[in-house]
Amino acid sequence: MTSQRIQIFVASLCLFALGAQGWASGHAAGSPCPAQPAISGDLAAGKYAEAVSVLQQQVSRNPRDAQATLWLARSFLDLGQNDQAVTFAERAVSLSPDCSESHFWLARSYGLKADKERSFWLARKTRQEYETAVQLDPDNLAARRDLMEFYLQAPWILGGSKEKAWDQIKAIASRNAAEGDLARAIYWRDLNEPSLAAKEYRKVMESKPAHAEAYFQVADFYEADRKPEEVEAAVRAASRIVPRDPRLDYYEAVANAMKGQALVKAERDLKTYLLKAPPRDDFPPHASAHDWLGHIYELRGETRQAVEQYRFALRLSPDNRTAHDALLRLDAN
Repeated sequence: MTSQRIQIFVASLCLFALGAQGWASGHAAGSPCPAQPAISGDLAAGKYAEAVSVLQQQVSRNPRDAQATLWLARSFLDLGQNDQAVTFAERAVSLSPDCSESHFWLARSYGLKADKERSFWLARKTRQEYETAVQLDPDNLAARRDLMEFYLQAPWILGGSKEKAWDQIKAIASRNAAEGDLARAIYWRDLNEPSLAAKEYRKVMESKPAHAEAYFQVADFYEADRKPEEVEAAVRAASRIVPRDPRLDYYEAVANAMKGQALVKAERDLKTYLLKAPPRDDFPPHASAHDWLGHIYELRGETRQAVEQYRFALRLSPDNRTAHDALLRLDAN
């Protein structure tokens, strides 16, 4: 990936980090936040359009429904409708100003919009909302981790600071040792220190965390580091917790593709992932699945099919260097 996965978008002037957990990361302890609605099952399944329709009706009937408003913002965010996400996240904050989670999702909404528009102003607001989320609920570890990544990647003029990033890591580790290991891994990964990051990811694996998201972040790192055995180890651990999670298909296929084995199964697994996986920010992007399908077809000498997959990946993600370079290599631009 890259959270997602956890995914990090680095603009030319600012950053918005997506490394933290997605729909499953709701954290309301310690702050008066709207409860999780019944519609959240559809959201978790990636049925955002259906959920938006229901939630809009609820908000229309009761404009002060903070619960529906917050989840409507989250739905629009995963649909890629950033302007709508900002609109409803701002409303959620106005309806529940003391709720850490409302500020957290407003920060994420501002961040995506800031990245798209290359906006200093929105990037600054992103940082402020993350900081508010942490102030309101110091135990909101997802907000702390996003804030850590913002501090680490943002320029100093926007409040970026390695020291501030490390302070967030210490705060996370004091509350949850395994989450601290994961935060340090992300810190070293983002500083392009793969050996130090790998050391922390090994500690994450050894601690045997109870939630699957940690294992998927490990798999994401080793996918980028091209180490299929480590990807497989993370997949095995995650499968014991969430045996039906569609990300298992993706990472198992990635490991096989990297090793150049079981390519028929890898192809089938990637196609299954594309059918089942919702376009969530904490899931591997569909563009990456098409990249790997292109790689598989290349290995099998099926150039036409490979080119089709790389072109599809590029349409989904115009900045996709993997697909761009592959098309140049295949002389197919």
